[in-house]
Amino acid sequence: MHGSRVIDKNLCNSDHCLKLIGGVFVPLFLLSVVMPQQVTCTTLNCHKICICASNIVSCSMMNLSSIPAPFPRYISMLDLSFNAITKLPSEWSPVKLSKLYILLLSHNGLKFLSSMAFEHVTQLRTLDLSSNALVILEESIFEPLEKLEVLLLYNNRISQIDYSAFVGLFSLQKLYLSQNLISRFPLELLKDRSRFGKLILLDVSFNQIKALPLQELEALPAWIKNSLYFHNNSLPCSCELYSLLARWDSRQLSSASDFKDSHICILPGPKKIYARVFDLNREMNCSTVKLLDEEAFLNQRLILDCDTKQRNPLKTWTTPGNAAIINQSAVVLPDGRLHIGPLKPEDTGTYTCFAVGEAFNETIFISVKVHNFTQSGGGEGMSTAYTTLVGCLASVVLVLVYLYLTPCRCPCSKGHDQTDGGQVDSIHSSTLSVSPIHEEEGQTGGGSSGKASLSRHVAFLDPKELLEQNGRVNPDGEEEEEEERQGCREQMMRRKSDADSVSSVSSDTPIVV
Repeated sequence: MHGSRVIDKNLCNSDHCLKLIGGVFVPLFLLSVVMPQQVTCTTLNCHKICICASNIVSCSMMNLSSIPAPFPRYISMLDLSFNAITKLPSEWSPVKLSKLYILLLSHNGLKFLSSMAFEHVTQLRTLDLSSNALVILEESIFEPLEKLEVLLLYNNRISQIDYSAFVGLFSLQKLYLSQNLISRFPLELLKDRSRFGKLILLDVSFNQIKALPLQELEALPAWIKNSLYFHNNSLPCSCELYSLLARWDSRQLSSASDFKDSHICILPGPKKIYARVFDLNREMNCSTVKLLDEEAFLNQRLILDCDTKQRNPLKTWTTPGNAAIINQSAVVLPDGRLHIGPLKPEDTGTYTCFAVGEAFNETIFISVKVHNFTQSGGGEGMSTAYTTLVGCLASVVLVLVYLYLTPCRCPCSKGHDQTDGGQVDSIHSSTLSVSPIHEEEGQTGGGSSGKASLSRHVAFLDPKELLEQNGRVNPDGEEEEEEERQGCREQMMRRKSDADSVSSVSSDTPIVV
């Protein structure tokens, strides 16, 4: 009969024990009724093959080439390590071991796993398949193990993992895949939180991974990054990789700080030269990494994440100045994050998160800077600068217009030469203008008809008249008019200086008028 084992003329299968009587197998529970003697089902002889201690069965280092089944149904731990078991067929356990939580099969040279190898051990919590010769993890091979928490596959020859190999492992917390031949980073294990929401440790170190999804890894919470090990791979050196690990090291994440010397990469170039990732600031002149602060605008709402290295610790917050969260503008959300808003300038400062866990306590500081304008007016700062600059230029232009283009109120031009008591041909008026007297003299001097011939005079300006009055009283009692005339003189002399390149009107050089 398939799936049965004969021991001492007794036959035991998954449901019944049969006894051979007169060439006929009779169920033992019937014999116990009709026969006075008591008959029991024979199972594994722990004293000859394995070592049994209560509900623990150890068959380690027994030089076994196959699994000695069936095992007692009550066992919770089965150790088959350090043997020569190369195959794990589907019928290795003919009975369901509903209380088996730990199965150890390391150091056996396992090369083959049946797709139904775990049908009768669905309650496993820990499965150790490390230090074997596995090459491929086929699809849905671990699907029956919905309660499995720890899966050890390190030190094999695994080079190919089917995308659905870990489907069904809803309770998986720790996955060890180091020291294999894996060339692709299993990002789906970290991104698909609906299926692998309890995964807190992933070890893919000492493999042949040639690329990492750096941006996706940086976006992970700290409690995952703390136990994400990918050192000793064939990664290309880059400043992005250096920045990633430098930030992790500044947060004292174990995956970076505990394996600084093991994080290596291949330098660019024709030769395969390895370098330490933490030395790339010298090898490739990578810039020093600084943790970025949170920045926001007025009236925005900001959510601060207490990104701890523990999963689900107790979190409490304090605002800048070590004040407790008591106002309505700052609220602690149910998941431990801090909601702030609408933001005000006084919300700028350092916020502190205290994370209290079972293993250790952690303090996280988050600096927040609130810009003094709204996001819609994000360019207001630059606009203000430009407006100030334009205003200054406009002021300069207005000053120049006032100095050079403002009309004079003094008798400086033609048609206004009959003021000040008829002193038409004074020094003040003749220095920069032509008076009617000059025109008449030019005409009587025999100039060409129809055009006025200008008579040229030499005059010297009195330096005393160019001095500022500073409140001094005009000797003639015409202080106000004298100030107007002097202002006009200065304006006209600047025009004359620009036109004729006169160096200075206050020097002793004669001016030709």
